Amino acid sequence: MDFELTETQRMLRDTCREFAERELVPNARRWDEEHHFPVEAVRKLGELGLMGVAVPEEWGGAGADNVSYALAMEEISRGCASTGVIMSVNNSLYCDPILRYGTEEQKREWLVPFARGEKLGCFGLTEPDAGSDAAAQKTTAVRDGDFYVINGAKNWITNGTRADAIVLFAMTNKEAGHRGISAFIVDLNTPGVTRAPADRKLGINASESCSLYFENVRVPAKNLLGKEGEGFKVAMSTLDGGRIGIAAQAVGIARAAYEAALAYAKQRKSFGKPIAEHQAIAFMLADMATDIDAARLLVLRAAALKDQGVRHTAESSMAKLYASEMSHRVTHKALQIHGGYGYSKEFDVERYYRDSRITEIYEGTSEIQRIVISANLLKA
Repeated sequence: MDFELTETQRMLRDTCREFAERELVPNARRWDEEHHFPVEAVRKLGELGLMGVAVPEEWGGAGADNVSYALAMEEISRGCASTGVIMSVNNSLYCDPILRYGTEEQKREWLVPFARGEKLGCFGLTEPDAGSDAAAQKTTAVRDGDFYVINGAKNWITNGTRADAIVLFAMTNKEAGHRGISAFIVDLNTPGVTRAPADRKLGINASESCSLYFENVRVPAKNLLGKEGEGFKVAMSTLDGGRIGIAAQAVGIARAAYEAALAYAKQRKSFGKPIAEHQAIAFMLADMATDIDAARLLVLRAAALKDQGVRHTAESSMAKLYASEMSHRVTHKALQIHGGYGYSKEFDVERYYRDSRITEIYEGTSEIQRIVISANLLKA
């Protein structure tokens, strides 16, 4: 197995690292405290081709591979986890399903400007009564001539306050269960769409999520993504890729916390020497570094499998499960190493700790990942 990155992958990683250090790290704490959506940083991500990393150039993207995307997500999320998830949703949950399932006409209208970063997309699967049980959709889409009329609600929609369009899932045939779900591309400026105020959250506070309400929203039938009744398949295959992005985000958050803890442990002294020289702290740092490297390898394996065009459901779930829980462990230890200062908002580790927690919940909780992994094991 070749663990070496290509020159292109290294260049993209290094570009993202420099961008994060220059544009994100100096601002991330303030953005978090002020709940400030990083508009200018997101615009610059688009200029760098990072809002459509794995989208071919003909459709407005950077034309890179999914390993490059995972590397980019880690670096951007190390600088600012909120910016990372804004980027992840546009790449993984909006652009990817349109690239894979969209018609040429749909790609021209609904992919190109989003992959270029000129517009922002989001993903509408979660509902008040359909979180982990994604098949329990209550939003409906009823055919009316050349339109579908959509009614329902979606919640926790990342980018929802700012997005121009959404990949939306709705029931077109209630009697068919999950086979009655269809996917649509919906312009969020369509009459009947209402955006609730941004959610107040524990972490990733510079990334805005909200509830969206659809009341007799008329969507052109040509905006059906894939075939009627294929929505559940579109959603699950999209999440396979999305979990790679969130796993990479978790690695980036953990790395930021580890690097902060290592630097602090080298300069903070107790009992006459740096605390890094005390075995209790040194062993914590050793575990953190090992955990991060192990998670990154799982992420890159899943991304490489996606690049090969082979099924990667279990591998993406493994990467997401391990990386998210790893990030929680590492940020917990980083805060502990900082002692009382770690609990203070004057240091960044408390933000890393808060930001890491959501990675165990969105795009499939840890419990859902274990269901996915075990189901694949039993099929073997």
